[in-house]
Amino acid sequence: MWLWFKFGKLDLMSSPNPLHIIRSHQAQINCVAFSEDNERLYSADIEGWVTLTSTRTLRPLARWRAHTESTLAVQEWNESIVTHGRDHKLHVWSRTVQPIVVAESVNVERIVSAPPLLYSLDVNALNFCKFDLFAKVGENTAVLAVPNLIDSNYIDLWDLPARDRLHAAVGKQYLQESGADASNDPRLKLGAAMTVHVFEAVPPDQGAPRLNLLVGYEDGSVILYRREQDNRLKTVEGQGWTLLWRVREHVESVMAMALAPGHNFALSVSADAKVVKYDLSKESSSTAPSVVYATKLPGNGALSIRSDSRVCAIGSWNGKVQLYSTKSFKSLGTLTYHKDGCYALAFAQVIRPEDVQGDDDMDPDEIVSRGWWLGSGGKDTRICIWPLKSFERGNMIDC
Repeated sequence: MWLWFKFGKLDLMSSPNPLHIIRSHQAQINCVAFSEDNERLYSADIEGWVTLTSTRTLRPLARWRAHTESTLAVQEWNESIVTHGRDHKLHVWSRTVQPIVVAESVNVERIVSAPPLLYSLDVNALNFCKFDLFAKVGENTAVLAVPNLIDSNYIDLWDLPARDRLHAAVGKQYLQESGADASNDPRLKLGAAMTVHVFEAVPPDQGAPRLNLLVGYEDGSVILYRREQDNRLKTVEGQGWTLLWRVREHVESVMAMALAPGHNFALSVSADAKVVKYDLSKESSSTAPSVVYATKLPGNGALSIRSDSRVCAIGSWNGKVQLYSTKSFKSLGTLTYHKDGCYALAFAQVIRPEDVQGDDDMDPDEIVSRGWWLGSGGKDTRICIWPLKSFERGNMIDC
């Protein structure tokens, strides 16, 4: 059933249908992502295929097999497309592609049109951990976070497009190596890194921003690391990084984690019926950096936070998508379409009416409403576009 809150009162109506259903894949969807301007939707599947779809026409702009094995993640970065696969490759492609011109009757699943490959990077993809990218607005360089080339328990940071490793094996000062079980080793034994986010923050006692790493592990722990010196000074063996806090609220592996756009909090989900919220302003675990909330369903494997940080979506192994307020964690509804697991979620970028610029092909209301879209992908090979609303107090959700 579909729920919404109006003036603090819980009302009830039937679950809405997706606005659009995209059938551009023949295998389980692993990742969906919108471009910053909401003009493009990216999707990737377990057979290595990636599709770039226009959000105006819902027709493919490109479709290609980016990896020989499962594609873990895809993301647009400036004029490039970054893909990450289980074939231990990270590829960067040019986004400059000629739109595919096909008849409406052509089966999209049979189209092949690859963008130019710019460069590649050898990575370690044994543990299914997806890459994360931190790029400052207007800059042509980015910091890439991926599992360490040798040991999946640690994280490497690379400079793109230079492909220069900046920091190697972050976490090694605090965590044991893969397969190790030394009783006399004071370091923690947490297992492989399952999810990672990299961002910058200004420490309370310093004026310059420092790189931060938020990592979810196989044992259910989440750790926040911080670079203590100049970000540009290279490090090896995890040296020069401080473990600010470690929290273990999940009893099984962290399956998905999402970082709020303002980098002030993060969320994680696992096989249990919990969503954990982490306060990233906290400097130590003694100041309670985490709060646990119960979800309606166990077995959660996908997570996304909307660009205004007000709403999150959780994808479950039964295919349902749960919506929650990130402040109160009151349920905002459950979306039902996927027949099996929902493994990919992404919100479009919220656009306020005052920020809308002139467009000859779309009226302002259409541009604003597209900013409330949520994309979901599942084992059923389908991608759903859900037309949500703001969820502000007094705003009835009549999707």
